[in-house]
Amino acid sequence: MPPSDDEPELTANIFVILRDLIHERLGIYYDAEKRRLLAEKLAPYLGERGMKSFLDYYYLLKYGPGADEEWPNVVDALSVQETYFWREIGQIQALVDRLLPGIVAADPNRPVSIWCAACATGEEPLTIAMYLNEAGWFDRLPIKICASDASPAALIKARRGVYRDRSFRAIPGRLVEKYFTDVSGGRQIAPELHARIHWARANLTVAEEIAPFAASQIIFCRNVFIYFSEQMIARTVRRMAESMQRPGYLFVGAAESLLKISTDFELQEAGDAFVYALP
Repeated sequence: MPPSDDEPELTANIFVILRDLIHERLGIYYDAEKRRLLAEKLAPYLGERGMKSFLDYYYLLKYGPGADEEWPNVVDALSVQETYFWREIGQIQALVDRLLPGIVAADPNRPVSIWCAACATGEEPLTIAMYLNEAGWFDRLPIKICASDASPAALIKARRGVYRDRSFRAIPGRLVEKYFTDVSGGRQIAPELHARIHWARANLTVAEEIAPFAASQIIFCRNVFIYFSEQMIARTVRRMAESMQRPGYLFVGAAESLLKISTDFELQEAGDAFVYALP
């Protein structure tokens, strides 16, 4: 479908260099069939900046001036923030009921650190915190939960902690009543639970940004790698392995797999879920 008369065209040649730049900076990879989708997502920013071509926008992102200020807009435009409470809960159940007891038994005095590597609007880390709280773990040992995302817009929502009905489509009703309060615009998470999460901005493709968080025992990086190239998945997982505490555990999305790449992680069963373990 061709662009409208007042919409700039993303030609095949410009698409390739813009796509590759985005892949290098953000890890997100667009194949040729998604050229139109990329154009639709970025076209509004061209208009706001008075640009008439995607080549102009490429030069802005590549060389600046103003590139550092513009990249967060690209992240917001390309981020997929489709998430909800209790999503793929089997993995969180496996962490709390299967893995955590073993971690504590091996070293009872060792604090536990958990990193949600692409937290979007915050439902995942808050689900983990709720499940841990329901199981009484916060009263038994120090647990630190860090949640990061590359999208500034997503983190604003996560830090606000107010959610609409769509986020509650899988969570048990009794937990909604226990942990949320009705407010203007939705339901707000209980402040004491929200405060257990350390929110931060981090780009998974930037080693120095993820290193402090990757030094965790448990990492959730779910439904991110489906947007990455195989090369970028391998690089990201390698960096996680280099920093991670051992034994360490990496959870990826149910539709994702690391079996096609060479890693130090070993796929293991944990209850009804699978986890990549770092011995």
